[in-house]
Amino acid sequence: MRPDRSARSLRSGFLESARRDPAAIAVEVAGQALSYGELFERAASVAATLVRHDARKPDDDPTERPPLTAVFGQRSTAVVAGILGALLRGDGYVPLNPGFPTDRTRSMLQRSGCRAVVVDEQGAKQLREVLDGMPPGLVLLLPDAEDVSELASDLPTHVVLGARDLEPSADWTPGPVDPDAIAYLLFTSGSTGQPKGVMVAHRNVNAFLTAMAERYAVRPEDRFSQTFELTFDLSVFDLFLAWECGARVCIPTQAQKMLPAKYVQESGITIWFSVPSTAVLMSRLRMLKPGSYPGLRLSLFCGEALPAEIVERWAEAAPAATIENLYGPTELTIACTLYRWDPARSPSECELGLVPIGEPYPGMDVLVVDESLAPVAEGETGELLMTGPQLTPGYWRDPERTARAYVRPPGEARIFYRTGDRVRRGSAGAPMVYLGRLDNQIKVQGYRVELGEIEAAAREEAGVEVAIAVGWPLTPAGADSTVVFLSDAGIDVADVQKALKARLPAYMAPREVRHVDRFPLNSNGKVDRKALVALLEAKG
Repeated sequence: MRPDRSARSLRSGFLESARRDPAAIAVEVAGQALSYGELFERAASVAATLVRHDARKPDDDPTERPPLTAVFGQRSTAVVAGILGALLRGDGYVPLNPGFPTDRTRSMLQRSGCRAVVVDEQGAKQLREVLDGMPPGLVLLLPDAEDVSELASDLPTHVVLGARDLEPSADWTPGPVDPDAIAYLLFTSGSTGQPKGVMVAHRNVNAFLTAMAERYAVRPEDRFSQTFELTFDLSVFDLFLAWECGARVCIPTQAQKMLPAKYVQESGITIWFSVPSTAVLMSRLRMLKPGSYPGLRLSLFCGEALPAEIVERWAEAAPAATIENLYGPTELTIACTLYRWDPARSPSECELGLVPIGEPYPGMDVLVVDESLAPVAEGETGELLMTGPQLTPGYWRDPERTARAYVRPPGEARIFYRTGDRVRRGSAGAPMVYLGRLDNQIKVQGYRVELGEIEAAAREEAGVEVAIAVGWPLTPAGADSTVVFLSDAGIDVADVQKALKARLPAYMAPREVRHVDRFPLNSNGKVDRKALVALLEAKG
């Protein structure tokens, strides 16, 4: 019988592991290893400092002062301590990425309503620009910076704190955390041109972690990879499943990320998790030679469609590893279906050269429906809807968008999330297969991208009414990049591309902006996107 874990929060597993074996290594970053005890001390000190300097009161209006703390940085001990510090504070965390354009980061910070930001060395380099025009009164904590006097002088309307200002870890006192409160708020690509904030509650991520810990029997001696940025929800798996089980997370530097084979071998990774594109790249670079990774016992892929050919090569490179394909949008908490690869059975179960997405997680229920949200017959194709303990509360301060995506189908008492994905739920025990998107959302290098957001930015930068973005070059898992089409001959497409590169994250910025004399139309009078892709295929 499963234990009652309903009162647990995202920090619970880490705290239990830190109490059980404080000397065990919790995380490695850039050659620096921190034990559970050391990481707890740092995180508790951050939490105590946030409490000391945060003006919030228990009876404050959460719409004015939401219980959220931003963490601005990447691949550093300060970021890891900041995430845990926010959770120990009783807040949810909002990850901000220094690799994103500063305007986008500023928008996320403004929309989240965070009044405190934990910043590492990379984030500090952009802090002045990000805070330009922001309301006064932010608490900016740089836990690894010894001297913050210059930054404080440049940002006089905010409270700037450094390492010397940290409160003792002993001053932290644990308080209750509502399982329905936000554990983390992630901003994903939005079709209106504004990123949408997905609220993930503690109860949602706890259900996910419980299922994963039981399925994979994670051991304290396991070493997890960490190939994702913190703004990608798959990062939660690596960090918190490892800490749930007393294992170690090995966070690669940017240089190590470029040499994944060496990273796996030198870090002694036993549990690998990445988007399929990483495996595709490794295959292209001849990093999947037979027997290359004998120490891997689990190899997990998620974030985009998984090509069967890549799995077969990976299985040869990691002969002792169990390989699974995970599927799930952020709105259903990291992953909600999974499929275990079987070299004898699986090749015949693949469709369109892609590995099935399998069956739902414990407690998660599936509907495959037609346009009216009525269930389709067994074995037929339709849109995937899901509900269960991993169903998130909705979009941050956006009830209209929430109402469109979180629906109650006819005859159902519960709310389901509309994934927008076409699937076929197999008959006679056959696994569920993914057949593509119903809308214009695509996966680029593993990231979920709304083409509408790129188009909205292109229209604004070019000053036109219509801009069309398509994924290109196409891959079995989605696309490597995008191309934007404009039909106004007087526009300097090079200038538009430059502006979009400065405005959008690197994975969303189009590789090219092209001019067409007129947009091709289909029989419904709509722009024919397939014809534009065919144009790209013809021109090479």
